Amino acid sequence: MSSGLPRTLDQYLRAVRARELSPEEYLTEARGLIERNDPQVRAFLLLRLDAAQSDAQQADVSSPLAGAPIAVKDNIMMAGERCTCGSRILEHYVAPYSATVVRSLLAAGAVIHGKTNCDEFAMGSSTENSAFFPTHNPADLTRVPGGSSGGSTAAVAAGFALGAIGSDTGGSVRQPAAFCGVVGFKPTYGLVSRYGLVAFGSSLDCIGPMTRSVRDAAILMNVMAVHDPRDATSVSRPRVDFEAALQPTLAGKRVGIIRELQGLDVQPEIATAMNMAREAAVKSGASIVEVSLPHILSALPSYYIIAPAECSSNLGRFDGVRYGLHEDGRDMTETYSRTRDAGFGTEVKRRILIGAFVLSAGYYDAYYKKATDVRQLITDELDAAFRSADVLLTPTTPTTAFKLGAVTDPLEMYKADVFTIPANLAGVPAISFPSGKDATGLPIGLQLMGPRWRDADLLSCANVLFTALGGES
Repeated sequence: MSSGLPRTLDQYLRAVRARELSPEEYLTEARGLIERNDPQVRAFLLLRLDAAQSDAQQADVSSPLAGAPIAVKDNIMMAGERCTCGSRILEHYVAPYSATVVRSLLAAGAVIHGKTNCDEFAMGSSTENSAFFPTHNPADLTRVPGGSSGGSTAAVAAGFALGAIGSDTGGSVRQPAAFCGVVGFKPTYGLVSRYGLVAFGSSLDCIGPMTRSVRDAAILMNVMAVHDPRDATSVSRPRVDFEAALQPTLAGKRVGIIRELQGLDVQPEIATAMNMAREAAVKSGASIVEVSLPHILSALPSYYIIAPAECSSNLGRFDGVRYGLHEDGRDMTETYSRTRDAGFGTEVKRRILIGAFVLSAGYYDAYYKKATDVRQLITDELDAAFRSADVLLTPTTPTTAFKLGAVTDPLEMYKADVFTIPANLAGVPAISFPSGKDATGLPIGLQLMGPRWRDADLLSCANVLFTALGGES
């Protein structure tokens, strides 16, 4: 993006409202950048640049988002546009309605100029599981952007969008944000409507924003956090101005460090970033406290029982009968089998099979029920920890972005989510924010988790640390 143009959503809104810039001018620049650079980055599965240009011309600059270009992950529906979920089984599916979050963005004046690439049905940590092509990390095109919301995050990091929307089931907003050097926020479960999000794990899925600053995430949350009676998990809460709640210091705050995570092997530069964040927190008025979560290391195996179980149930609807890919067979059973075999990729098939197994007779109590019991233990321990600490500080990922094609063992790939999964199991808010770079120049992300429904406070704490560590306020 041209150096004279705003880098953040906040800067854009100020420029547009001061009549220093028009939405059409900004989108024209973004369009040129996309046309030049997205053939290498491959952030988008679908571009609607002509329609977006028309929308930008008509944008109301007094609206909350004033014609800002926002990208949307391709498992979130927009009426009249394809919604593939990165899968061959939905390659030609056109959404009949818009997700609530899309409707909210459009009502607030956003311009949606593209649907972004993702791991198939949001199952993955690298965006290499997309049925169409992998996305590349703008910081280093030989490396993954993370996943499953890798396309959305890459779009923001590359300057193609002022913000993007993704889904987070076990870290799919935060992990790619860390890899690409942007902010990724997973709100409290139930704060943002999931209506129109194609379900993966219904008790885990959240929609969240990816932006270049914490303030920008707060601006988008002001639009996205609305109660929706069409989503049974949406909770009616008092309206909060997330941007206005941002405070300049951490005075009086208690930043918790989780004892059981201290022994985990992380890249040395990430450990250094953690120490710098602790020092920045103390300088800003916070105290550092140690908390114990005895079962937190069981979060990863528990998640990889619960999420596949919910996946196997949710993906049962893709049978080729009513919509999506259809492969004829001699009878209904063979039709289902051929359709699903041709339509689903390897990782999706793996998770469906795991899920069917852990839910089957004779194994339900041994696996699924035990995993849900552990989930409750972790939830209770997090709730207890938040009585001693206002926020918990962890790395977002054990390493910075790895090379495309470098991780082929599914278990090794799953380990990328070790720090992010607990927030999904417990339904608490969590945010990843950029915290410097490693020796090769790759972005490092750190994570803050907060108590349920204290999203505004969490954003405020993250903004202080993000700014102290060199981020744009």
